[in-house]
Amino acid sequence: MTVEDARVMRIASPPIHPFLALIPATCFTGALLTDLAYWGSAQMMWADFSAWLISAGVVLALLFAIVGLVEMIVRPSLRERSGMVPYVLGYLVALVLATFNMLIHSRDAWTSVVPSGLVLSALTVLVLIGTAFAGALLVYRPRHGVDYQ
Repeated sequence: MTVEDARVMRIASPPIHPFLALIPATCFTGALLTDLAYWGSAQMMWADFSAWLISAGVVLALLFAIVGLVEMIVRPSLRERSGMVPYVLGYLVALVLATFNMLIHSRDAWTSVVPSGLVLSALTVLVLIGTAFAGALLVYRPRHGVDYQ
């Protein structure tokens, strides 16, 4: 294997975790939107949607956290990146917030969403936005001599 082949392989195999992390983030964002819909309408359907979206997001986030951990073990170059610690901590904080939110949403009706469920949903999404920014800096960091057009 030549040096040129190794460069091609490295470029052709991006980390899997950033792509998988979008699925739970979508669930948590949808849960925030359905929480807002329930707050505005008091229709139980929206609270049920929120509970299901949060539960699916937590289960998938746990699975994808395991994938991310395995990927960090297999690829030592990922551990060496400077922004990895804020990314991992942000993801774990979002996962803990979402887990508490899942437990709160297991209650009945109004108390499952307003106010604590809605606040936790909003905090989870805000933490995920910061985590996504940190993750984008890890994956798509600009390099000297590369033209991004």
